[in-house]
Formats: sequence, structure tokens, C-alpha cells
Amino acid sequence: MKNVKDFIKAKKENKKITMISTYDYWSALICEEAGIDCILVGDSLGMVIQGQDTTLPVSLDDMIYHSKAVRRGAKNTFIVVDMPFLSYQINEEDALKNAGRIMKETGVNAVKLEGGEEILKTVEKLINAGIPVMGHLGLTPQSVHALGGYKVQGKSRDEQERIKKNAKLLQEAGVFSIVLEAVPQNLAKEITDMLDIPVIGIGAGKETDGQVLVFHDLLGFFDKSPKFVKRYLEGKKLFKDALIQFSKEVKEGIFPDEEHTYL
Repeated sequence: MKNVKDFIKAKKENKKITMISTYDYWSALICEEAGIDCILVGDSLGMVIQGQDTTLPVSLDDMIYHSKAVRRGAKNTFIVVDMPFLSYQINEEDALKNAGRIMKETGVNAVKLEGGEEILKTVEKLINAGIPVMGHLGLTPQSVHALGGYKVQGKSRDEQERIKKNAKLLQEAGVFSIVLEAVPQNLAKEITDMLDIPVIGIGAGKETDGQVLVFHDLLGFFDKSPKFVKRYLEGKKLFKDALIQFSKEVKEGIFPDEEHTYL
């Protein structure tokens, strides 16, 4: 993905889009080398990197710091940045100022906002200022307390109609893509078929236009994974085993050996 038009082109050509959420230089570098289409610098860094219980404590400065590192690692990849909690909900002027900071200071390509009808004016203001916007519907982590926890959304008929309505409104407002999180597969398919812009799923089944997962989740760095995560590697075990071996060799005088010593 080089620009927002490539997202629309991918949907028209039936080409699935890959997106990874990650937060630093080295993982972004690996994503680019692996040919991942798009990187999301998610406010999930609050939990993954900072050890927080939710995304709510993450600041705008946190997002900018990590986005700079990701851009240095993935110089040629399309990068989207989450606008953190209260960086766009207070008023449209603050939202524009904060989104402008992200774009100017990090060199990324777009921002992502959670919500539907309630953020339409903000979305339009950002887009009118030349800032590409990705939407996010379904389970919206910044509203975790209002939603009653990290639960599947769109189970009831009313919820489904609300999510579909918001998807249409976001498309009309000008977003170039929507992330759809933790909804039933049939609802995700209906929304994907209904929209002209691509839908990127996370816990939304296989009928969406693409998929996003967190780097650390799919590589198995945590003991537990959500139902929608496929663990492609048991990364925690590999890293832990290496550290145990290092400690053992140091204590037994095996490392450093001649090969790893300046003579």
C-alpha cells in the first residue's frame, strides 16, 4: 500500500489486505521485509508495551513517540496511527490540531478514529484538512467501560443495524477504510459487501477485505490469546529459552568463548 487509493484498488481487484499492529523500529522493519501491506501503530501499545489494563491511559505523546520509531523501521510501508482517548472526542479543533501533530511529527500516512455517528463532523474536518482517516467499529476499546468489557458486538438486531448505519455514515464522511472488530462473521460479510471501501477485520471472520492482528499476539509473546488470534509462533518460549541458555553459559564460564572475544 502506497496511498489511500491503493486500498480502494485492492478491494476492487479482490486482493486481501494485510495489516499488523506494532509499535517499534525492529518489529516494523520485520513487517516491511515480510511484505505486510499496512502497519497500524495502535493505542493497544498501552497494554502490550506499557502493561496497562486498557488503552485509555495512552497519551498523544506516546503515540507520536512510537510512530516515529515505526516509521524509521518501515520507510516504505503505509502506516496508520490510532488517535488516543480524548485526543479527538473533546472538540473538532483539538482533534485537527492533534491529528496534525501526528502527521507532521511522524511522517505517517493516516490516522484512525473509533466511533460512528458521534464523530462524523470530526472525521470530515480532518479529511477536509487533507488528513486521511480510517474508521473503527464494533468493539471499540476506548469505550470498553461503556461496552461492559471486551465483548463481541453486534449480537442483537439493534446492534447490527447501528453498526451497519455507522459504517455507511463513515464511508459517506470520506474514510478510506474501516476496521471492524469482534463482530459475528455474517454481520462483517454484510458490511463488507455493502461498502465500496475496504473493511479490515479483527475477530470478524474471513469475509472481510483484509485482516489485522497485533504483532506480539500472532508471534505468541503472551500466555493467553483472544479467540480470534492464530499463534504462528510460540515467541515467548523461544525468547525465554534463549535467555535461560545465556544465563547458564555465563554462570558456567562457557560464554564468552574465543569466537566471541577480541584477541
